[in-house]
Amino acid sequence: PAALPPAPLGFTDVNLNSRNTYEVSRRRSAPEHLPHGGTAPAEPAPPPQEPAERARHRVGIAGAGSSFAEFFTRNFFTKRTKELKPAVQSAPGWKLFGKVPPRENLPKDSKIIQQEYEARTGRMYKPPLPSARRKNIEFEPLSTTALILEDRPANLPAKSVEEALRHRQEYDEMVAEAKKREIKEAHKRKKIMRERFKQEENIASAMVIWVNEILPNWEGMRATRRVRELWWQGLPPSVRGKVWSLAVGNELNITPELYEIFLSRAKERWKSFSETSSENDIEDAGASVADREASLELIKLDISRTFPSLYIFQKGGPYHDLLHSVLGAYTCYRPDVGYVQGMSFIAAVLILNLEEADAFIAFANLLNKPCQLAFFRVDHSMMLKYFAAFEVFFEENLPKLFLHFKSYSLTPDIYLIDWIFTLYSKSLPLDLACRVWDVFCRDGEEFLFRTGLGILRLYEDILLQMDFIHIAQFLTKLPEDITSEKLFSCIAAIQMQNSNKKWAQVFASLMKDNKEGDKNHSPAPKS
Repeated sequence: PAALPPAPLGFTDVNLNSRNTYEVSRRRSAPEHLPHGGTAPAEPAPPPQEPAERARHRVGIAGAGSSFAEFFTRNFFTKRTKELKPAVQSAPGWKLFGKVPPRENLPKDSKIIQQEYEARTGRMYKPPLPSARRKNIEFEPLSTTALILEDRPANLPAKSVEEALRHRQEYDEMVAEAKKREIKEAHKRKKIMRERFKQEENIASAMVIWVNEILPNWEGMRATRRVRELWWQGLPPSVRGKVWSLAVGNELNITPELYEIFLSRAKERWKSFSETSSENDIEDAGASVADREASLELIKLDISRTFPSLYIFQKGGPYHDLLHSVLGAYTCYRPDVGYVQGMSFIAAVLILNLEEADAFIAFANLLNKPCQLAFFRVDHSMMLKYFAAFEVFFEENLPKLFLHFKSYSLTPDIYLIDWIFTLYSKSLPLDLACRVWDVFCRDGEEFLFRTGLGILRLYEDILLQMDFIHIAQFLTKLPEDITSEKLFSCIAAIQMQNSNKKWAQVFASLMKDNKEGDKNHSPAPKS
């Protein structure tokens, strides 16, 4: 009797049209494992003289070759046909940790959800007119919050009616909050624009007064109440440099020609230092070659760190060489002072508002003032007197914060030195620092310490909650969002008067006490 031909050896058949993670059927020789809807391919019977085992072996090899061909020609990434989609969505399948039941509820249409929502809440939703929607388009939330209204993917259970209505309510609340925020921000932007326009109008009108009335009659009008009030509001940028020059003065009688002389000396020194390190004949005014060489190197280093966000004083910038020239000429003009870190910020602010020679004249005269000279020459005894005077008015105006600082032994030198060295040009935004300079040119050194007290008053509530380290860090790097209106309102609230004594009187009394103390501690003359 003829033996049944064996089924071909098949490979794993992955049915990609099924929802199951995978579905495997193995084709074996048993009849119940034949492929669906078909039979195994028939092979011709072996010749009678061939043994049954060899015939069976030959048939297996042929079946295997056929399966290899089917394997490599099968398209493993066939697209699902549209006809199979309904069956796929409703057929039960398998997931990693359990079986997915067939979906009973089809995805609801958004109109059906809306109708159920209106029936439950009793509210009728009226879509806005096209024109109104275009008008309020700026208040539409620019996010993915609307995704909560979408139906879930096919492999997840459908939303219940209650869940869909809750999502609709949450979405409405989010849209309402987004609209409120947009309206609030729009009002804030309008307020800022109104204030900016008002400020520009005030500057334009003030510029006319300064140019036509005040500057032509400077000596007679500079001390009047009207001019001082106008000065407090800030100088127009177009006249700022001129007013600074007049207010600082030129007690040193420096001329543009003198500046050119010292600039040429500075260039010669740069050339000699770049060519050779020999001393040559550049010893003068008691300053060593090493000190001057260190000053020139420090100038190069500091210029690159001066207002780095502006990119105009760094190498290759339009004002790099100009700032280098002013600072180099000053080291030749005042070798006893040389260059000190912080000078680059003062010179840079002057260069932004004055011509080169005028900036040097104002720079040299400004650094010749008693307060600046004491700090830049690092006169410790004078610096301590300034700190003591500052603490007198600190205790008078901000007693609670003063005691808080005392409890941590936080002395003024920790934060005041950087403020005084750079005249606040490094610590405050540039436009605000220029306004501080405006009133400093009007009131002198007193306003520098009054500004410091104004900053402490502005952030008093925050500083009272900090310890030593955090206070020092905060005052070293002030917040960038500080505004001139808030700061100057706090400065105006500071009273520079103690027991009917003003700043100059308090400082003079400290100087007198110091001299008397020196006399008492001086050694007795030998007989």
